[in-house]
Amino acid sequence: MLSLKNQTDEGLFTLIQKNDVKATAELLNRYKGKFYTAIYLLIKDKYLAEDIFQDTCIKIIHCIREKKYQEDGRFLPWAMRIARNQAIDYIRMIKRIPKVVLPDGSDIFSLLDLKEKNIEDKTIQKQTHSRVRQMLDLIPYEQREVVVLRMYGNLSFKEIAHLTDVSVNTALGRMRYGLLSLRKIADERGILL
Repeated sequence: MLSLKNQTDEGLFTLIQKNDVKATAELLNRYKGKFYTAIYLLIKDKYLAEDIFQDTCIKIIHCIREKKYQEDGRFLPWAMRIARNQAIDYIRMIKRIPKVVLPDGSDIFSLLDLKEKNIEDKTIQKQTHSRVRQMLDLIPYEQREVVVLRMYGNLSFKEIAHLTDVSVNTALGRMRYGLLSLRKIADERGILL
């Protein structure tokens, strides 16, 4: 029998349906970076993204075990739709919760400094990631969503169009305008990445 690393996704699905824990771990390890990155860039909070990522993984595995996913060679777009929907559900829920703002206009949670000290390279990397996240926050959600799914989810424009329920041309346009907006913001602010 093939080792789990050499198994196809379809082979892993069969094992997962038989409650094979190692096959479940192997499938999630293959795609965890894509799922987490897409969720993180939509949510913009490391800890919440981790929670939503876990919920996403549970839902994906549950669907596979219950044979709700029909293998057609499109596992990644199907799973990315689940990740996206989980993130959107959170965004909708959070809009209903009042935000606690201090008199100076800052969020009350900004008072908590939970970051640990890092070496110079990690600091530079965090600053770069922070700049990109800040820039993504400044473009419209529809553009941000397409940029995140394309750049971090590695989805094709056809897959993005299907996932977001728009035409391929609309997805291409949103990507184009999103990138133009990001370049403009970087130029205006003198941000070097």
